[in-house]
Order: sequence, then structure tokens, then C-alpha cells
Amino acid sequence: MASNRPDSQRSIVSRRKFLGAAGGAAALSLAGCLGGGSGGLSGEVVISGSSTVYPVSNAMGEEFKKANSNVGMSVDPTGTGAGFENNFCTGSSAINGASRPIKDSELQRCRDNGVEPVEFQVASDALTVAVNTENDWAECVTEDELRQIWKPDPAQTWSDVRSEWPDEEFERYGPATTSGTFDYFTEHIIGEARSHTDNYQSSENDNTLIQGVQGAPYTIGYFGYSYYEQNKDSLKALEIDAGDGCVKPSLENARDGSYPLARPLFIYVNRDEIKNNEAVRQFVEFYLTQSSKDIVSEIGYVPASDEIQQRNLDKFESIVSGDDAGSGNQSSGNTSSGNESA
Repeated sequence: MASNRPDSQRSIVSRRKFLGAAGGAAALSLAGCLGGGSGGLSGEVVISGSSTVYPVSNAMGEEFKKANSNVGMSVDPTGTGAGFENNFCTGSSAINGASRPIKDSELQRCRDNGVEPVEFQVASDALTVAVNTENDWAECVTEDELRQIWKPDPAQTWSDVRSEWPDEEFERYGPATTSGTFDYFTEHIIGEARSHTDNYQSSENDNTLIQGVQGAPYTIGYFGYSYYEQNKDSLKALEIDAGDGCVKPSLENARDGSYPLARPLFIYVNRDEIKNNEAVRQFVEFYLTQSSKDIVSEIGYVPASDEIQQRNLDKFESIVSGDDAGSGNQSSGNTSSGNESA
């Protein structure tokens, strides 16, 4: 019963309602209430995983540390899959950012190591396909044309895709195979997971991909919308036609689900870290509370809806209070539809 909970647990609901009703700036100024102010909280929070989610987690960490300077914060953009395999499922990170839902094989690997992942959707993204600004021939591409460009036996030249396009070879830039963005793209565009041409320059560093596309006229690449937004003056985003006309990547189109490559973004948290690590517990509560605020949209993603935020906080509270009874279903609480933050 709630009346038997420690004061720190009983206060979750009241803090949640208060912070949830506050504006973005006001809520951030209240971070000290979560951490007890500078010096009131110590420990370490280690985050691995998606380079797409990295800007959100990094910003959340910076804001949290303003009121909790004694908390060590490590945020490493390892890629979704690499983060699960090498860090999160081995217990060396408490949180893993993910640009796609956890796979059954990853979930099993975590559980084999005594790690129970808890899934929280924290934003939505408009995965962006971009070309060089000198590209004056391509404005909109169909999903089938993207498939031709990126499938295992791909088109070699732009004119192989459309005869009126230049007879020049593609220079492709995309994420490494350890990336959740790679997984999402292959499943949604090529139609088969892990099915992708090897004839491209890969990197887990999105800024390297940006620089590659910026560097020559016949380039093409794909990455999270935030990275495009930060470089939109030196890149050209392609509109995508999934059969209902051309739609540009934007936060508005990701929010309403009209953009074909809209997708949810997640963090996965080790359940035992929520239960037993005060620094992780307070940081995760702060992260979930702020996920619906301007801090997310300013980075270049769609904030979580009030409904998703409430579901996240209810799940979080049930773990802290013990009401979840150690349920093994915590990792499957969200869907993978791109307009979940609408």
C-alpha cells in the first residue's frame, strides 16, 4: 500500500504531477528538487547506445548535472546494437539509447546476464535521406528508388534509377551495421533486416556521414533528423514518396505520422539500477519528466506526448514502489509505430 512506502517513493506522484504541469524552463529549474541540489546526490550514470538518441541523453545529462554536480555522467554513442551487446547487456552501462526496439536476441542476452531491460519511448525522429547541395536533379524519391540505391546489389549510377538523372556513380554514406538506424532503414526500405549494400562508407559517427555527403556532388546518405537540422544549410534533404505523394522530413510530419520514415526513439534502463542506484533512479525520473518538453524539440526531435510520458512515469513508479513484482514484460511496453508521440 502507498501509505507504507518510504517518503522518497511516495513523493514520486506529487513530483511527477508538479513537474509535468510546469513549462520546459521552469521544470529544468526544479532539477534540484529531484537531486537534492549540488552535493546532495552522488554516484555514476553510464549511458551507451544509439548515436541518434545521444544528443537527447547528453542534453538531459548536462541539465541534470546543473543541480547534481557530484553525479558522474558518461554518455557514449556506441550505436544501438553495439551498446546492447558490449555495454548494457553486460551490466557495464545502466541505460542504452535505441533508435529501434530491442531485439528478442538482445533481450535474451541481457536476461542471461541478469539484466532486465525496461523500455521507455522518449522522442520520435524523422530519419532523413540527404544529398549534396549541388544536387539539382533529385527532390523527391520513392521508397522503391531508395531500395534500388541501397539494396545488396544496388544501382551503380544515378541514371540507373532515373534515366534523366546524371550518369554518375553514387557515393553512399550510412551508419555502421551496429546502428539501430541501419536496422530500421533496412527493414523499412529494403524490406529485409540486415539486407544492405556493402558499397558505402559507414560510420557510427553521424558527423562523419554529414561531412561525407557535404564533400562531393553525387553523394547520398541517411541519419537522424537532428543531425540534418544542425547542418541544413550545407545539406539537401530529399522528400520521400511512400505512395501518397512526396513528404519532407520535419518534426510536424514525424509528429502526425505522415512522413514515411518517422520512428520512435527509446532508452532502455536496467531495472536493478532503477531499484538500487539512487543516481540512476533520479536521473531517469528527470529524463522521463523532461521528455515531453522543449529540450527535445530544440535538439531536433519530437517530444514524447503527454500520454506516452504518463505511461512511462507509471511504469517507472511501479518499479520504484515494487508494484511491478519484478515483471519480465517491462521491455515490451511501447510500440514501434513512428507517430507514437503525436
